[in-house]
Amino acid sequence: MDVSKMTVSINKAINTQEVAVKEKHARTCILGTHHEKGAQTFWSVVNRLPLSSNAVLCWKFCHVFHKLLRDGHPNVLKDSLRYKNELSDMSRMWGHLSEGYGQLCSIYLRLLRTKMEYHTKNPRFPGNLQMSDRQLDEAGESDVNNFFQLTVEMFDYLECELNLFQTVFNSLDMSRSVSVTAAGQCRLAPLIQVILDCSHLYDYTVKLLFKLHSCLPADTLQGHRDRFMEQFTKLKDLFYRSSNLQYFKRLIQIPQLPENPPNFLRASALSEHISPVVVIPAEASSPDSEPVLEKDDLVDMDASQQNLFDNKFDDIFGSSFSSDPFNFNSQNGVNKDEKDHLIGQLYREVSELKAQLENMKTESQRAMLQLKGRVSELEAELAEQRHLRQQAADDSEFLRAELDELKKKREDTEKAQRSLTEIERRAQANEQRYSKLKEKYSELVQSHADLLRKNAEVTKQVSMARQAQVDLEREKKELEDSFQRISDQAQRKTQEQTEVLESLKQELATSKQELQIVQGSLETSAQSEAKWAGQIAELEKERSSLAHAVARREEELSALQEQLEHTQRELSSAKESVCQLAKDQRKMLLAESRKAAEQVVQEALRQLEEPTLISCAGSADHLLSKVKSVSSCLEQLEKSWSCYLARPEDISGLLHSVTLLAHLTSDTMAYVSTTCLRAPPEPADSLTEACKQFGKETLLYLAFLEEEGMQENDGTAVKSCLNRISAIAEELLPRGLDIKQEELGDLVDKEMAATSAAIKTATARIEEMLSKSRAGDTGVQLEVNERILGSCTSLMQAIQVLIVASKDLQREIVESGRGTASPKEFYAKNSRWTEGLISASKAVGWGATVMVDAADLVVQGRGKFEELMVCSHEIAASTAQLVAASKVKADKDSPNLAQLQQASRGVNQATATVVASTISGKSQIEETDNMDFSSMTLTQIKRQEMDSQVRVLELENDLQKERQKLGELRKKHYELAGVAEGWEEGTEASPPALHEADTGKE
Repeated sequence: MDVSKMTVSINKAINTQEVAVKEKHARTCILGTHHEKGAQTFWSVVNRLPLSSNAVLCWKFCHVFHKLLRDGHPNVLKDSLRYKNELSDMSRMWGHLSEGYGQLCSIYLRLLRTKMEYHTKNPRFPGNLQMSDRQLDEAGESDVNNFFQLTVEMFDYLECELNLFQTVFNSLDMSRSVSVTAAGQCRLAPLIQVILDCSHLYDYTVKLLFKLHSCLPADTLQGHRDRFMEQFTKLKDLFYRSSNLQYFKRLIQIPQLPENPPNFLRASALSEHISPVVVIPAEASSPDSEPVLEKDDLVDMDASQQNLFDNKFDDIFGSSFSSDPFNFNSQNGVNKDEKDHLIGQLYREVSELKAQLENMKTESQRAMLQLKGRVSELEAELAEQRHLRQQAADDSEFLRAELDELKKKREDTEKAQRSLTEIERRAQANEQRYSKLKEKYSELVQSHADLLRKNAEVTKQVSMARQAQVDLEREKKELEDSFQRISDQAQRKTQEQTEVLESLKQELATSKQELQIVQGSLETSAQSEAKWAGQIAELEKERSSLAHAVARREEELSALQEQLEHTQRELSSAKESVCQLAKDQRKMLLAESRKAAEQVVQEALRQLEEPTLISCAGSADHLLSKVKSVSSCLEQLEKSWSCYLARPEDISGLLHSVTLLAHLTSDTMAYVSTTCLRAPPEPADSLTEACKQFGKETLLYLAFLEEEGMQENDGTAVKSCLNRISAIAEELLPRGLDIKQEELGDLVDKEMAATSAAIKTATARIEEMLSKSRAGDTGVQLEVNERILGSCTSLMQAIQVLIVASKDLQREIVESGRGTASPKEFYAKNSRWTEGLISASKAVGWGATVMVDAADLVVQGRGKFEELMVCSHEIAASTAQLVAASKVKADKDSPNLAQLQQASRGVNQATATVVASTISGKSQIEETDNMDFSSMTLTQIKRQEMDSQVRVLELENDLQKERQKLGELRKKHYELAGVAEGWEEGTEASPPALHEADTGKE
């Protein structure tokens, strides 16, 4: 397409005439963007137009630009983003005009900017917003968060569309037929694009809301439903009003929304939803597209009608007239009058035929228009039926998938429901075990370091004993090896000597036999006597030598046997010494462990006599937990002792039990001491005596460890003492722990209400005292009273603001932390924190009442200024306690927490003002009471000076004592408050924080 032609069309479409944009010019602009694949030419022409100076020109520009964004090339959006800021500036400029097209242009430009931002952020959506259900699902990427955000953006988009819709209607005088005027059509023409956008946005919003309700709780989507209801009402009304306008009836078929909005809480209602379809007839897209007969068409129509007339004339009068119908001279037998009559008749017939022809033409045109309108209606109905059929198919597929999903969800839900009960039961049991383990953990941490140190010493001793035992066993093994070697050697030598002895005996027997034979031979043969005598002598010598050898061998065997017996005796002695050494070593280890345990217990008994040395925090419930640990350790010690008696070499378990019993006993005595410090006198004395008896019985029990007959002492006395300590400790449990958990929530509200009431009562009393002082006092006294009571009133107001902020923060904490539980269940679950809030509220109300009483006495002249200052400090400390207790569970970025901290600073400033006013008032009063020294003598003045010095020393001494007493009272108060109200380290407001807040104000 030629650029010049497009430029001409743009200038014709966007002009200063207050008429609607012609469709053919707008269509040329749209085709131009597709031809050049962008909007460069459009913006180059628009930038030269004075859009900021002519409202009608700007309005028609918005209309054409809206059409390009919907139906133009996709690159129109990319080429237009650079002008987004200029459109915003132009919108703000036209927004300053309250009449005419000013507001319309401002709102239309804002809508176009919103449309550009929406399609830039969601590129899957085309400019005309036409998408299938599958494409809509793909746009959300199957993520519920994306669908949630997409619905919000669609609400914003539709809001801008409806705003322009409503503003155009409000600018028209609906009492007149404005839709048939050029000015009215100029304003109404862009609404066709708005109706197209709104129909799609409404349809997509309904589908997305049904999808969100299938994934998220109904309460979460309450805001979405409210916003949809508001837009549904507006859109339904605007569609109805538009459908009644004559201008829209022939250009667009506007759908009507249902009587009632969809019920998103019922998933099956999605099948009842019918997507609104806007139908634009092809021949009636704009006013300038109506069928208009051009001049050439009229000429053609006249020619055809003339031919029709000629043919009909020939049929009537014959063909001779067709050559020259007015050649009357050629007709024979016809005179002039008949000719005139015939001509007149023919003229009349021609006139009638022309009239009939005009009627036929009019009827044919009317019929043609009706047929075209009918065809358009049928095409619209066909398109709607196709859309409904496609939607029904999509809905069927969606419902089938949803049914399968629901079946799976139902099966999963049944499984989850079965497992949920078991999980809840386990969770409750785990929570109980966790609370117990937490308490035991806090106790074990305290004694862990000492146990490690003591255990290291015992382990070192055991290691030394084991090393000595290893050395003894090694020596024993060496002795056994040497004994075995000696035994083997002795056996071998004995065997060899035995063999030699046997051989000698055999030789001796052989010699005897030979001797007998020789003797027999001597008897039988006298002749050979001399010969055999020599042989006998030789044999005798040999026998003698053999006898000496046998004797010598027997002596060696006897020596070896004596050596073997001596070695056996040494080995037996070594075994006995090794066993005795190991036994002594075990006894020594047991004795050392017992002595170390006795020293630990004795040290604990000594510290029990000096309770002021105990500075750690303790309570009755902690003491009960420690007593349970001692009982368990005592049972373990009895089992270890039985194992030791059965197997003396197994002593490690017994040593561990002895050490653990000593340290647990020491910790128990320390907890008894701290518990007695904050208990009434009578139970404290009973608990101390029971603890002393427990220590003595423990020492006696440990003393029996060195005796073999310890099985007779089964620790009954020690257990009896532990039972007595447990009974007394249970009586000392704080009353705050007896409050039913279901009453904690109501108690918090009651205490906060009571505190607010106390503050209001205190404020009223201060106002009453101020009125009385103004009526009865004058001069300096009135000035002082007004200043003090005014500062007290400011302090009460600051406290009231603090209480309101604390309530807001508590409400936020409960709402964010309770989940599906009720507030009372949340307070009951966090009972420690709740009791801290109750204590803080009580302290604030009590401090306000006491300060008003002190102020009343000061105003009456019967009180002390110091009491008023102390009461101010006490109130500041109480409010600091309330702030600390309130913000324990709060989010650090919470605005309510910042408001509470700001209110706390206001209370601190008001407290400082009260103290400053009190000090100033005291100075003014003292200045009026100066002593008169004019009538006093030197001796009297000296006497007064000495008395003053004595008084100063007394006051300084009293001040030091009172400060020490104040420190002890504060420590005692915080310890009692921690026990009674459930402060826990790391989770609740700790007393040191409150103490710092209090001392900081002094």
